[in-house]
Amino acid sequence: VKKRLASMREEYQAGALVFGGGHVVPPLLQASVVSPGWVSDAQFLTGYAAAQAVPGPLFTLAAYLGALLALPAPWAGWAGGLLMLAAIFLPAFLLVAGALPWWQRLRENLAAQRALAGINAAVVGVLLAAFVHPVWSSAIRQTSDACIAAIAFALLQWLRVPPVVVVLLTALAAWGMQ
Repeated sequence: VKKRLASMREEYQAGALVFGGGHVVPPLLQASVVSPGWVSDAQFLTGYAAAQAVPGPLFTLAAYLGALLALPAPWAGWAGGLLMLAAIFLPAFLLVAGALPWWQRLRENLAAQRALAGINAAVVGVLLAAFVHPVWSSAIRQTSDACIAAIAFALLQWLRVPPVVVVLLTALAAWGMQ
């Protein structure tokens, strides 16, 4: 029970460390639930893929992981998912509530503007790292995988094919190549 509740603390920490977008969350979540063995790597990647395929924030991956964890009653299943979802969103709500009274002063402060510019630049590196692991390292294992990914990118970027169609096409292509 103690180990499972530690996951809620780690979900909260992942939410607190996010800056610049939800794509920095998966490596943090993966380290907090896959490394201890609470969720398998395959289960994690399934949830990550589902979170990418549907509209909405990537933070919802925390709800999926919370539902998978073997939490004690009454927190098992969907209640665990709600608990983890609340834990990952809580830091953002607290930050907004805490910074709101001073927001205008922060926006006008030159040092704060420079600090945010530096943080934004660092986020680009974090996003690249989040793309490489777990996405690239788990999905691209052979040349055919890279070809499917390149074609999917072209369909999305240049031909403007709806994402749900591209997801289905890439799933069919990967299945057909097995």
